[in-house]
Amino acid sequence: MAQSINITELNLPQLEMLKNQLDQMYVPGKLHDVEHVLIDVGTGYYVEKTAEDAKDFFKRKIDFLTKQMEKIQPALQEKHAMKQAVVEMMSQKIQQLTALGATQATAKA
Repeated sequence: MAQSINITELNLPQLEMLKNQLDQMYVPGKLHDVEHVLIDVGTGYYVEKTAEDAKDFFKRKIDFLTKQMEKIQPALQEKHAMKQAVVEMMSQKIQQLTALGATQATAKA
C-alpha cells in the first residue's frame, strides 16, 4: 500500500499503474492527477486525499497493524505449542494402539 503512494516522487504527469478489478485481476491504467489519490479505508469506502495525507494514513495504518501483530504473537505461539503437544500425544497413543494390536495379533496366532 505505502509503495503505491510514492508516485509523487516520480514527477510524472501521467503515471502508468495497474488497477484492481474484482480483487483478482489487474488491468493497465493511467493516473492523471498524482497529487490527489483515492484510498481504500475499508469495507468498500474510499476517501480522496492528497498524496502526502495518504502517506500519513498508510504509515499510521502500518504502525497500527504492526502493534496488533505484536500483541497477538505471544498468544499464537502459545496456541502453536499446545497444538504440538496434542499432536505429539496423539502420535504416542497411535503408536501404543498399533503396538497393542500387533501383540494381540501375535498372541492369537
